[in-house]
Amino acid sequence: MSTEQEPGQRTIRCLVAKVGLDGHDRGAHVIARAFRDAGFEVIYSGLHKAPDEIVQAAVQEDVDALGISILSGAHNTLVPKIVGGLKEYGAFEDTLIIVGGIIPEEDRPGLKEEGVAAIFGPGASMQETIDFVRENAPER
Repeated sequence: MSTEQEPGQRTIRCLVAKVGLDGHDRGAHVIARAFRDAGFEVIYSGLHKAPDEIVQAAVQEDVDALGISILSGAHNTLVPKIVGGLKEYGAFEDTLIIVGGIIPEEDRPGLKEEGVAAIFGPGASMQETIDFVRENAPER
């Protein structure tokens, strides 16, 4: 698949979010730009967002996909709070949740059990991530 949006292809709304105290946002900016170049409508949360701020933004913006960027090591605490908040607002079923960052292999199954659809670590290709979102974002 191409990184560009095909004619007639729906526009996917995606929130790229930085959660917690993690101040490293280069990866979030790179994926946000790749998503935009692929024809996605992208909202970027900015740094140091609390889980409830990310949930509010996802609900208010009615996003199809939520990309959580986290490098702080707090993924087992913060990501479940976001998933729980989306469930509380009834937005979980309509939102594809992906995580990017340094996530140890032993933590990945627990995050997927929480509701994370995919985890993209260092070395994941932009095309792989774009294709995954295109193929798995909920139809509205």
